[in-house]
This record gives sequence, structure tokens and C-alpha cells, in this order.
Amino acid sequence: MYPILKKIDTPSALRDLTQDELIRLAEEVREFTIDCVSRTGGHLGASLGVVELTIALHRVFNTPKDRLIWDVGHQSYPHKILTGRREQMSSLRQRGGLSGFTHRGESPYDPFGTGHSSTSISAALGFAIANRLSGGDRWAIAVIGDGAMSAGMAFEALNNAGQYKNELDLLVVLNDNEMSISRNVGALSAYLSRILSGPVYTRLKGGTGKVLGAISLPLLDAARRAEEHMKGMLIPGTLFEELGMKYFGPINGHDFRQLLPTLKNIRDLKGPLLLHVVTRKGKGFPPAEVNPCTYHGVSPFDRSKGVLPSNGVKPTYTQVFSETLIQLAKANPKICAITAAMPEGTGLSAFHEQFPHRFFDVGIAEQHAVTFAAGLACEGYVPVVAIYSSFMQRAFDQTAHDVVLQQLPVVFALDRAGIVGEDGPTHAGFYDLTFLRSLPNLVIMAPADENQLRHMLLTAVNLGKPVAIRYPRGAALNLDPPQEPEEIVIGSGRILCEGDQVSILAVGAVVFPSLQAAEKLRAEGIRVGVYDLRFVKPLDELLIRRAVASAPIVLTVEENTVCGGAGAAILEFLAADGALDRGLKIRNLGVPDRIIPHGPTTLLRNELKLDTDGIMGVVRNLLK
Repeated sequence: MYPILKKIDTPSALRDLTQDELIRLAEEVREFTIDCVSRTGGHLGASLGVVELTIALHRVFNTPKDRLIWDVGHQSYPHKILTGRREQMSSLRQRGGLSGFTHRGESPYDPFGTGHSSTSISAALGFAIANRLSGGDRWAIAVIGDGAMSAGMAFEALNNAGQYKNELDLLVVLNDNEMSISRNVGALSAYLSRILSGPVYTRLKGGTGKVLGAISLPLLDAARRAEEHMKGMLIPGTLFEELGMKYFGPINGHDFRQLLPTLKNIRDLKGPLLLHVVTRKGKGFPPAEVNPCTYHGVSPFDRSKGVLPSNGVKPTYTQVFSETLIQLAKANPKICAITAAMPEGTGLSAFHEQFPHRFFDVGIAEQHAVTFAAGLACEGYVPVVAIYSSFMQRAFDQTAHDVVLQQLPVVFALDRAGIVGEDGPTHAGFYDLTFLRSLPNLVIMAPADENQLRHMLLTAVNLGKPVAIRYPRGAALNLDPPQEPEEIVIGSGRILCEGDQVSILAVGAVVFPSLQAAEKLRAEGIRVGVYDLRFVKPLDELLIRRAVASAPIVLTVEENTVCGGAGAAILEFLAADGALDRGLKIRNLGVPDRIIPHGPTTLLRNELKLDTDGIMGVVRNLLK
């Protein structure tokens, strides 16, 4: 099926192909990618959009000596296929298989691990400076999407790189497809669109380049000044060149006739350089071209039918959050919703439809999202910032300095907290309890089910101080009937059942499996009590005292790292309360202090003993 691709085991083989063979190879890589992802799931649309660009970069540059860094890494599947991992693609995102992102331990062609956006230019600059210091002759190439370019970190790196003028072998490839996960927003996206709609500028720049090489130096300077003047009239600003980057483009990222000669010419220059490449997300697979949001990240699917809408009965926690927030916003006109380029992923698309003037997509800019929310809160609004747990890490300083220190009523809705499965360590939501718990007077809640999420969201928007609610990825428990939101007492937990042998203090997604474990253990004659903390900060001290008074053995359970998590908070309280002096036996069960690899969620929970059977086994061992 893949006569040319099967001959490509390393990028060096690309350099022997004719241009016609390269075109056929691109078709084969695209088909192979679709076939693999339809079986394993993964990030499809972004990878399909960079097939020709990937081939061209590996053909022109001498990888892995030249360092090729893919921003985010979710568009790296063609790169993996062409760099010796073709036969392993069936293991993509599977336990023990290939990562869904670039990974330093996986291949010498992955010089930098990625998973979060907007890091590539900073890393590439580091590689380029290291090359300069060591007197080397290798290029550092960052491939960054236009959505990722909206983050402040990307511009910090551009600003830093621009000072080096002609001293670096650094190329930034701006992959412009008008999409991150959703369609791009903001002034930068509009700026790039204006460049694309300005053919006069493109012709002028190309023509000037031909003339400049044939005239004397004084005229050369005058021509350059004239060119800048004309660009200023034709386009509102020359942003990248003002930052010190030599700008080239835009060119068609699917046309080898433009890509190859442009990259070859650039290779003979000195950086920092920026090449603006225009691509189409989902290129070559019509369903993905028509609906790039749906095909950004997919579960395994039937190619002949495409990705079908979920017909599952159980609502997800994300859907419950979305529906509840809309319900509350109808009653409270001060409630606003903020996302950082994730309206679909965080469930806020429906809020946008209902309240377009109270919804804000700030682009891939979590730090800005939090401080922007703080400004809204200062004027009496109640901003709800919906961010994945792993992305919240990027806004810790803004949370501490701009929200918590000023005690502003910002609500953080932390989606995908805990185990996330195949997305792996870069997206793991294991750390939010630990880093947020260090902040004074921040209320931290974790619902055990969808009804608790409804109650917590109402409580949070009415509280008038900073609140974080963390909830897991995937289906809720589908409790019937769903409860109307009611305010709950801050710092109050729930007694689900009591026992005089073992007390389980659980929080969030592990409350239900803890309760199931207790029920099965009681059938064996082991008397286990289960207590739902609900609040990690402040703790329900009376509940904890009751739990430790009821049984001599205490087990804390959480989907967070045991370092500094809910169990650590309970230990701190018990130590201060003198309970540990009475011979109490306590064990903290959670995510151990190591990197957890990617794999199916059920498998990971089983290995970490955070499912029903695992919790039962831990309790039995504690009783020995």
C-alpha cells in the first residue's frame, strides 16, 4: 500500500527522491497517518496539516544534527513516521508504546519534549545559543502554530532572539492554519489574515529581493528603507521584523515547489529568521477539513464512517459544569466565563451561544486569562476561568499574586484533574491540589459526583473569594434524579458510612470506588467507614477527628500526587492535633512521586491501586 514510504527509514532517504516521488510520499504519509490514528486515537487534524512541511524540513535540513522542535508536539505524527518509528505507530498512545507528543527518550530526532504550547521558540533559542557557544554548525528549527504564537512566552522568546541579528542559526516556522483546537481569536490572528490577504505585499517583497542583489550598497539601504515604508502602508505594521526576525512568506505549506527552494535559500542565511507557512488543518481527509475541531483529537474510529457523535447515556463532568454554569448565569448577570483557547474542551461553547457578551476566549494565554479575570472581579463581576488542570500550572504566579493576595472572587474550574490516560505525563492533572494548597485563603473543592459539582459551582460563584473546583475527565456517575444546585457549608465533608476497623478519607473522583471497596469489604466481614472530604482547603476538622476516633487505621485516597496533596494536608492536621501520638496507623494512597506514563485510564488506575480492587487490596494489607 505504501511503496515509497516503506523505503524511508531515516530522513536521509528523502534526499534521493524526485519531486514527483515526494508528492506521492506525502499522499502515502497522509494515508498512513489516518489509518494509524483511526486505530489508536490521537491528534489527527494537526498532523495531517504538516505532512509536506515535515517532509521538506527533513529533506533540506540535516536532522537529527539540526535540531527540529515541534511546538506542542501534537502535529508530530508524520515526523515520527519518517524518523524510524513507522512500524511502531500501531502502539501510539498505548501503554509502553509511542508517546502522542515528541519525547526525548523516544528518538534522537526528538531533541526536546513537548506537550504544552508555545515553548518551541524558547527551546530553539537555547539550542541555537548552545551551538554558538560551542562553535558548532547546526540549525535550530522551531515549528510553531499560529494559535501557539498568541501566548506571551512565544513573544518573550522572539524578543530575546531578535537581539542576536546575524549571529544565530535559528529558524522559526510559523505554521498558519487559523486554528489551535478551535478557530483562533485575537489581534494576532487578524494580523496574519491581513498578511494573507495582501498579495501586493507578497509581490513587492519578492520583486525587491531580486533587485537588491544587483545594486550598490547605498542604493541597497535606500531600497530597504523604501520597502519598509511601502510595507507600512500596505500592511498595518511589520511585527516580526520589528522584533528583529527576518520575515519570509507567506508561502503555501502544501506545495513542494515553494517549500523546498525557500528552505534551501534560508539555510544559506543567518538568523534569527521567521518563515510564514500557510497550511490547512486536516488536509487530505475531507471530514477533518470540514470539521477540524472534531478531528483535532479523536478516539479510535471507523474510517468509512468517520468520528460519530457519542451516544453514551452518562453525561461528562464537563457537560454538567457547562449546563450548571449556564443555569447560574441566567440568574446572575455578573457571571462571566473565560477560556484559554479551549471552548469545546472546557464545555464553554454552549455558554458562548447563550451569553456571547459574557464569554471570553483569550487564546492560548493562561497567565493572561487569570489576571484578566482578576480585573473583571475588581469591578464586581464573577469570572469563572475554565482551564485543564495541567494547563493551570502555567498560571500559578498570576493565581497567587493577582487573585489570592487580593482575595478576588475568581472561580477556577479545573477540568481533567487526576488521571487523563493516553495524553500522558504532559497533560496529567496530578499536581493542582499540591500547588494550589500552598496559597492562603484559597478554597479548594473536589466533587465526588455530578450533583456535588452542581452544589460546589453555586457555592463558589456566591462565595465572594477565590475558589478552585477540580473535577475529572470523562463520564459522571449519572445519578438519578439530578439535584438542583444548593449551597454547601465551606469546609464541610460527608459521612457516607462508618466502620470501626478502617476509616477511608477520600476526595473527588476516588470517593465512589472507595465506597464500592467498603461495601465489598463489609461482605468479607471487614468494617470500613468512608468519608467524603469535599474540601481540601479548608479541611473538615470535625469530620477527620470523627474518622480517626472511629477506627485505628486511616487510609487517605486521592487522584493527586501524595507529595503535598490532600493526604499530606490531613497528616499535617493530625500531627498538630496530637492524633499521631495515640498510635494511629495512617497510609496515604495517591499518585507516587514519579512520572506516570501514558496508557488507558482504567489500566493506570489499576496500577496505582486507585480503583475499587486496588483500594480493597490496600485495606487488606493495612489489617495484616
